[in-house]
Amino acid sequence: MSRNARYRPPLGPGLSLPSVGRRGFMRGATAGGLGLFVPGMLSACGTSGSQQSEGSCESTDKSEDEKELFFSNWPAYIDKDGKSFPTLEFFEKQTGVDVTYDTDVNDNNEFFAKVQNQLGACESIGRDIIVLTDWMAARMVDLGWLQKLNHDNIPHVDNNLVANLKSPDWDPNRDYSVPWQSGFTGIAYNKKAIDSPVGSFSELLTRSDLKGKVSLLKEMRDTMGFMLKVSGADPTDFDNTEWEQAIEELEASVQNGQVRRFTGNDYLEDLANGDLVACEAWSGDIMALENPDIEWVVPEEGLSLWSDNMLVPNKAEHKTHAEALMNFYYRPDMAAQLAAWVWYVCPVEGAQKAMEKIDPSLVDQPLIFPTEDFLANTFSFMSLDEETARQYDTDFSQAIG
Repeated sequence: MSRNARYRPPLGPGLSLPSVGRRGFMRGATAGGLGLFVPGMLSACGTSGSQQSEGSCESTDKSEDEKELFFSNWPAYIDKDGKSFPTLEFFEKQTGVDVTYDTDVNDNNEFFAKVQNQLGACESIGRDIIVLTDWMAARMVDLGWLQKLNHDNIPHVDNNLVANLKSPDWDPNRDYSVPWQSGFTGIAYNKKAIDSPVGSFSELLTRSDLKGKVSLLKEMRDTMGFMLKVSGADPTDFDNTEWEQAIEELEASVQNGQVRRFTGNDYLEDLANGDLVACEAWSGDIMALENPDIEWVVPEEGLSLWSDNMLVPNKAEHKTHAEALMNFYYRPDMAAQLAAWVWYVCPVEGAQKAMEKIDPSLVDQPLIFPTEDFLANTFSFMSLDEETARQYDTDFSQAIG
């Protein structure tokens, strides 16, 4: 995916962001007053490796002696000036900690596969912070592969984390996770290719004028969250019978030719040229397309809501520095500057006020600072245990062929 950065604010004495535009790997932005993004959510895979605990896998913090931090994140998920990252440079100047920043988290499952043998064996993966989507973060918590955070070191997080993200069911006290950014999933359509707008996910599955020209996302939690909604279930709390019904409805839509294919963000070209006329979509993609014929809409079923989270893996050797960086990005001014660059949903209370000095046009942008009414129309996918996740991933893979 790719996106444009719309605003790049100054960071203070000696630090500034460039005024030139850029395109990069995308996971969010805005289109027609709404913006967003979605990470690569994932797929069928099992867990090799062992369950760990604080007792079975102890970590040593060398932060007092070593002024360094290793941070792995998704590509294009932070402010960037050439080859540098201005907010990280500002953090380094303030703390004296040298940050090595790597953009090697391209997919949740891919990253999991890369580190599972080491973490399962209580070995270092050479990183102090990793950023993963909430369902994968939940998996890491369940496996005991993360270090418990010291909340004495992250007062800005405790004070400024927005209310709706404070207590996820998989980490109710935020003992192991701190949200980095959040986002949504909706629908896009080519208004030149059809006679009337597409306003619901159920229309994607039933309208005859869309038949054979619809795509859905191959990320299980994205697509099945909407399928559960369509079949009358609650994606946040459903049972196996409801799951099976939703899978059957998906299979029927594939078998009758309504759904043409399942995609990542590679629906963009087909949507623009009319080979696809409507699809499940990430609105940041649509903004990056910069095509006035393509509309991104909030479906009647609501928007799928998710978050990416900063995590400290077992055997990370600079946990105190990791917590300092988490705390730094929960300063409202830093959070606002990051949000103004990336156009993601900001998880920090007070950043909206700080945005008034950075770019007043973004203060009321709903997918950076969604209102309570806007969030009331969102839903998340229920957390799954390992066995259930494997089975559901298999079911989904079989359904989509």
